[in-house]
Amino acid sequence: MDSCPVLIAGEWRTLNGDAATPVFNPSTGEVIAESPGGSAALVDEAVSVAAAAFPAWRDTPAVERARGMFRYRQLIEDNFERLCQSVTREHGKTLVEARGSVYRGLENVEYACGIPSLLMGDTLEDIARGVDCETMNQPLGVCVGITPFNFPAMVPLWMFPLALACGNTFVLKPSEKVPLTAVMLVELLEKAGLPKGVLNLVQGGREVVDALITHNDVRAISFVGSTPVARHIYETGMRHGKRVQANGGAKNYVVVMPDADQPKTVESLMAAAFGCAGERCMAGSTAIAVAEAGHRVLTSLTAAAKGLKVGRTDVASHQPDMGPLITAQHKSRVEELIASGEKDGAKVLCDGRGLAVDGAPNGFYLGATILDYVDSGMTIANEEVFGPVLNVMRVDSLDNAIELANRSAYGNGAAIFTQSGHAAREFKHRVKAGMVGVNVGVPATMAMFPFSGWGESFFGDLHIQGKEGVQFYTQQKVVSTRWFGGNAGDVWRK
Repeated sequence: MDSCPVLIAGEWRTLNGDAATPVFNPSTGEVIAESPGGSAALVDEAVSVAAAAFPAWRDTPAVERARGMFRYRQLIEDNFERLCQSVTREHGKTLVEARGSVYRGLENVEYACGIPSLLMGDTLEDIARGVDCETMNQPLGVCVGITPFNFPAMVPLWMFPLALACGNTFVLKPSEKVPLTAVMLVELLEKAGLPKGVLNLVQGGREVVDALITHNDVRAISFVGSTPVARHIYETGMRHGKRVQANGGAKNYVVVMPDADQPKTVESLMAAAFGCAGERCMAGSTAIAVAEAGHRVLTSLTAAAKGLKVGRTDVASHQPDMGPLITAQHKSRVEELIASGEKDGAKVLCDGRGLAVDGAPNGFYLGATILDYVDSGMTIANEEVFGPVLNVMRVDSLDNAIELANRSAYGNGAAIFTQSGHAAREFKHRVKAGMVGVNVGVPATMAMFPFSGWGESFFGDLHIQGKEGVQFYTQQKVVSTRWFGGNAGDVWRK
């Protein structure tokens, strides 16, 4: 069984120990690798190497750093299908989903290629008599990225390309459930010519995370994961003087108005609820049907969900509509939440439990599930399920729909389906969510805009991606300049 390596100071090494985590192919349940446990000593070594590499990397001109990102972008494109197959193999996404996620990651590399312009400051001549003022954006030092299992390529690419382009050095800690794709990404960055020690890769679980977020030489922490862990990382990192952006979980609401375009709404709800098997923080996990919208949409939606083909994603020639969940334990948790909703009085319109996939008896499969008449007091209405489960709640007006959505402690995304400009405007202005879709079921932003979660979906001040990402990975210096008297010609003659 292969153990996933670490990279420190430009040297790949394999760790031995008893605390390894199995890496599964979720389509078959087969163990395909092991992620080593790691240690605080390993973290200290990686961070120390990154700190030592920082001065030379900081002083590398932004144009040269950008050229490295251009080379990296080309290498990702050249190895695009290999990366997508890795995502599918260790996570279970369909190849279509894997390609979409890797491409979204590639867009972040492309954004980082524009770093010479993104780092430009401001100037004002004669801010006072004879005094000029300018700002400059300078890197922080050692930055850390701690990434989740659900997007093995995209989320790491949200972080280290921009951090490195800004002039920081970096330590990446991928999820122990999906470490293989991260190794490939770092290998490609090496081929792009990144100097040794500028990016280091460590593996491990909580001990490694806690060592990273408390290390004296770490200046900034980027995290994506569940809300409890995001809160822990934010609070611990802040106590230790770090800059932190911690993205947590979500419970995203999709409001369906009576005038919504039915076929497009059903298509979008299917993608929002069941895309990536629901394992994403932008999943449309709850549909709020306003007035007669429920009767108009639910029949077609239920039929579409029952017709969703679920199966192995690791066979390129026979791709399903939806793949497996990440582990058997996670599948069991989602099934328990479905059972709790049913027990609390929700009506199961489409039940994905007990699904069997030909040729893959040990895969972690759960079919599309729809629960109708979900009430806000139910456990399944409040907890992030992170699986292919759509709750349906019914209200009689847009005002009540917005009020219901705004009760959530989360605030990642919200969407509305309507043909009314007035309803759309009311919704986008009043709903408490950082990313809003109008006739867009998954309003996840692209690289040039911040991934702008609110509430308990995000802890921090500056979000991942876009200009906020540049601000997060830099600190601003303001310089005021005044020169006194003398004759420049006399100085040169001397």
